[in-house]
Amino acid sequence: MPELREDPITGRRVIVAPGRSARPRTATTGGPVETARAAPGRDPACPFCPGNEHETPPEVARYGDGGPDTPGWRVRAVPNLYPVVGGDGGGALGGAHEVVVSSPAHDRPLDRLDPPQARDVVRMLRDRAAYHLGRGRAHAQPFVNQGRAAGASIAHPHAQLVALDVVPPEVARLAARFADAGRDLVAEQMREERAGARAVLDMDGAALAWCPAASPSPWFVRCALRDAGARFDEATDEHVDAIADVLRAVLTSVRAVLGPVDHNVVVHTAARGGGWPCHWWVDVVPRTSVAAGFEIATGLDVCAVEPADAAASLREARCG
Repeated sequence: MPELREDPITGRRVIVAPGRSARPRTATTGGPVETARAAPGRDPACPFCPGNEHETPPEVARYGDGGPDTPGWRVRAVPNLYPVVGGDGGGALGGAHEVVVSSPAHDRPLDRLDPPQARDVVRMLRDRAAYHLGRGRAHAQPFVNQGRAAGASIAHPHAQLVALDVVPPEVARLAARFADAGRDLVAEQMREERAGARAVLDMDGAALAWCPAASPSPWFVRCALRDAGARFDEATDEHVDAIADVLRAVLTSVRAVLGPVDHNVVVHTAARGGGWPCHWWVDVVPRTSVAAGFEIATGLDVCAVEPADAAASLREARCG
């Protein structure tokens, strides 16, 4: 039976309706999801591949060898050529929008990187967030759009960071919710989920990945660290490496269960001046469904896979 549930961290309400996954599909105008396609190791036409550094704006940071805008890098950060913020118009929203190219390899999303490379990607996101917040930006939002259905326009795996001069409405809402609660809702939820049926991965109590009871979409996974602070930009190297290892493991399990599905990875972190009494955390969102008319009209997400069943499948994939 469909069930209305509320996420204890975000407060968002979700209808979990596993029976929906059995409904017939006869639409012929294209499916709701575009699965990630196999890619070559290098694409001569890709602006993010080595040797094409001149096709991006001048880089702002790199890990690896070589001079700026030359090959030799492991991870590279450049301004986004088509930013969502910045500009000189009267109504322009100030900020910065950067791309973090995850690897020289054109066919290596986060789950296919080796552990040091995956850690480098997350460290670069942390460092770029710290850079912009240290220069007065109000909020820095790291995220990954992997695949067309997740919003990516370039196939080469990459992450992004948008630094804003304003605190986004959802971040402000969460800060107010956490302040009203007066306790760390993320840590509280980790304690409750650790020994439960929805736990996906427990790294010796230091980090946990789980499928929340009120998952807003099928196969949704939440990842958090036991000792994290409120701001991702202030995370230690140890914390960054731990969350990178968790993300890599979760995405590997998602690939094993669903194939190379498009997905988003979203870091939830406090703003510079509006800390909240909660951990920062990360959500992994496989794009196996789309928001349709009901979801758009009501603001209620519908999850067609029972989260406990999703967690069981992901755990089994890890152990298989």
